[in-house]
Amino acid sequence: MTGLAKSYSHQKYALSIIDTFYCIALLLIFLGSGLSLSLENLLIGLHLPRFVSVAAYLLVISCLYYLFNLPFNLYSSFILEHKFNLTRQTLKSWLIDQLKSGILGYLLSLILLYSFYWVLGRFAQWWWVVAACCWIIFSVLLAKLAPILIIPLFFKYKKLEDEVLRQRILELADKMQVKLMDVFQIDFSKKTLKANAAFTGMGSSRRVLLADTLQDKYTYDEVVMILAHEFAHYRLKHIIKLIALNSLLTLGLFYLISKTSAYALGIFRLEFLGQLASCPLIFLYFVLFGIVFAPLEALVSRKFEREADRLALKVTADREAFVSLMEKLAAQNLCDRNPHPLIKFFFFDHPPIDERIKIAKTN
Repeated sequence: MTGLAKSYSHQKYALSIIDTFYCIALLLIFLGSGLSLSLENLLIGLHLPRFVSVAAYLLVISCLYYLFNLPFNLYSSFILEHKFNLTRQTLKSWLIDQLKSGILGYLLSLILLYSFYWVLGRFAQWWWVVAACCWIIFSVLLAKLAPILIIPLFFKYKKLEDEVLRQRILELADKMQVKLMDVFQIDFSKKTLKANAAFTGMGSSRRVLLADTLQDKYTYDEVVMILAHEFAHYRLKHIIKLIALNSLLTLGLFYLISKTSAYALGIFRLEFLGQLASCPLIFLYFVLFGIVFAPLEALVSRKFEREADRLALKVTADREAFVSLMEKLAAQNLCDRNPHPLIKFFFFDHPPIDERIKIAKTN
């Protein structure tokens, strides 16, 4: 790994760790200081309808968290990317994206939070099962609708104009028995100089999205290899398996909340889980649970990525294109090619580049 890539990667790791513990600290302060309870009492005093109170409470704590987290967010997603010449995005464009993502995140969180309180008030004994099922269904629907409703908020995409490449991708999809809506090019270069491609959506919304940062830098064979890897995930049913794993983890999280929340509520002088002041406690459960199980999800993901690599190599029979693709991606995205085992354990949901190249050369 070059010195530049090493410096970039290490700063990203450090910022990720700091941001996680900072988030935990803010939630604990908000709960332990009584601010959460004071905000709830203020809203109760206004005699607002329940839905409005939930929306107002979430809006206040979301804005407070964003303001306190702004320095980390600005540095990690804007300043650092400019420092390493990985973006041309202007500050104005970044701020607009922040506003869009903030509004979107707030609306999605409001739906989930209100459904949580609704279920909690109507299913006394088995609320955790119903709540988990609601969140799982919502996440699946979101995955289906993301290419239609969410991605266009941040990027513009159009049908791929390179008809030769488009036909090669469609032929590959047909060969791997993947049904596609079409192949699109997305204007990634407006916000990042990193290269990427995705096979996204579900059912009739399934489509290929190619970043325009791939244009003129990657051969047709290399782009086809990227898509062969993405299609392999579909053929090997990795998406369904990951949904199943995440569903089990979600169910486990809500079960854990149901069994331990009484004790946790007592620590922060809260009366019951359904009160507004308990909202940061619910978020805290999600953060801590995510930290504990992130390595397991990353381990499973790395396994699936290796399987997808092998199938892509088998289908294309083009080891040379795979190796050259990995080399280019590592250079363009400033990847950590050979991380420390602990870094790989906690941060990598893909095998490191050097490992993927070695497997390709030896299989």
